[in-house]
Amino acid sequence: MSPIPLRRARKSRVVARAAAAMAVAIGLAACSSAAPATQERTGIILGRAMDVTTLDISRSLCDTCQIYNAAVYESLLHATPEGELEPLLAEKWEANADNTQFTFTLRADAVFSDGSPVEAKDVVWSWERLKNLAGSPSYFMAGITKVEAPDARTVVATSELPNSAFFNIVSAGYTGIINSDVAAENGATADANAASSDQAEQWFLSNSAGSGQYVLDSYAEGSQLVLKANDKYWGEKPNFTDVTIKEVTDSSAQLQQLQQGDIDVAMQLSFDALGQIENAPNLTTEVVPSPNFVYIALSPGKAGGEALQDPRVREAVRKAIDYTSVIDATVAGNGEKQATGVPNGFEGTEGLPLPEYDPEGAKALLAEAGHGGGLTLQAVFPTFTIYGVNFATMMQSIQQSLGGVGIQLDLQPLEYQAWADRLGEGIPVTAVYFAPDHPDSIQYFQYFGLIEGSVWAERAGVPVNPQQQQLAVAALSQTGAERTASYTELAKLMYNDAIILPVVNPQYLLASSADVTGNNLDITRNLDLTRIKFNAG
Repeated sequence: MSPIPLRRARKSRVVARAAAAMAVAIGLAACSSAAPATQERTGIILGRAMDVTTLDISRSLCDTCQIYNAAVYESLLHATPEGELEPLLAEKWEANADNTQFTFTLRADAVFSDGSPVEAKDVVWSWERLKNLAGSPSYFMAGITKVEAPDARTVVATSELPNSAFFNIVSAGYTGIINSDVAAENGATADANAASSDQAEQWFLSNSAGSGQYVLDSYAEGSQLVLKANDKYWGEKPNFTDVTIKEVTDSSAQLQQLQQGDIDVAMQLSFDALGQIENAPNLTTEVVPSPNFVYIALSPGKAGGEALQDPRVREAVRKAIDYTSVIDATVAGNGEKQATGVPNGFEGTEGLPLPEYDPEGAKALLAEAGHGGGLTLQAVFPTFTIYGVNFATMMQSIQQSLGGVGIQLDLQPLEYQAWADRLGEGIPVTAVYFAPDHPDSIQYFQYFGLIEGSVWAERAGVPVNPQQQQLAVAALSQTGAERTASYTELAKLMYNDAIILPVVNPQYLLASSADVTGNNLDITRNLDLTRIKFNAG
């Protein structure tokens, strides 16, 4: 990290790859001979399986949420595709010498969609609500003890311990700022007991209260999410009058609708579709690297996962997976193995061991753990396709691998919402996915590590690991090589936990109508709507 204000001086390989992917994607449409969009065309339709369970920014955590939150709300800072921080709602930011106090100066011209100014009190209220709701994204405010507004344009956040990643963290869309007056009028609260007293989640399904380029027009579960341009937007005019995110769950259906012109962008095509569309004159497509990954997660502390309490069993599961076969079956070989819950190329991953298929080693570990005669594990997962990975195909391939060493995987697919509801109860084995929320590796340790406030420590039902907790605290007081070393040690400990088992770091298939230019995979927004538009002609 560079001197104050903190900025990401050392670009990770994955951020650089994402930047290259963006550059490739922007040039895709130029390769097509198809005619440009008609003059009447002002709204864009995105086809994807919507993993939405809420539209409350302070409760949401999903890929579709990344697109929605960034379009409707705005954070204080924005992370560029290269991982650098630039102004958004804040025009200046600085930290004190030990990174425990962070001061932001808000720009004077930003307004919410109702025309009222974005003020420091809104930031204070939004961040306090994010923390106090105790929802999935609350870990972004971990360790923040106080947020104050000395005046209408100044925000001061205080951290209990040094937090050198805080500026990167507040570039995440989930830290976006809500119009506190409007939200409070409709049942929202930022009080310490917000987790039980806040009544606004239903209101957010039909309304938005942000300062972004778009506002919520309508949402129909299982059908579509529609945004319309914010006519009071304070910045650069949005590229579309409306944006529709259309529920198209199946990859083959996305392909068909893209070919027919029913959607403009297909966001979750299987790699099986590549051969059918790469030479189509009316479509553009490209395979690009991504920081996203799909993993299976084990919950040794939950009911049904008792056998997994033995680390030898968890390691046996990792060794029993034929990764090459799974990657071939899911993304036609267009993917990489990944060591642990930190994507390839992020700070702290250099030199980590990649998982290896070792069925004999898995059998030996199972026998040593007293399960030489076989073992049955329940696997509940969503019927979902993400990043080109069909979860049913992946889990069937893993089931076959594990069966070869005596582990019977009892597959129980559920619709996404039913799976999400079940997840809170604890599932011995499940399949999930993750895309970065900001450029710093700390998000992976805060989400997957066995540290205080970790989402997966709670889901897995395992206690905090004091060594990981100490390392996480130390890393956030460090910069440069010291911090990289702490992150690397944390990643090694996560690897040894064998709770988060990445299966594939897939490449990403960008696919759109040739009328579209600037299709992209964004490191924090998933799809950055400010960079995608229709050809001018």
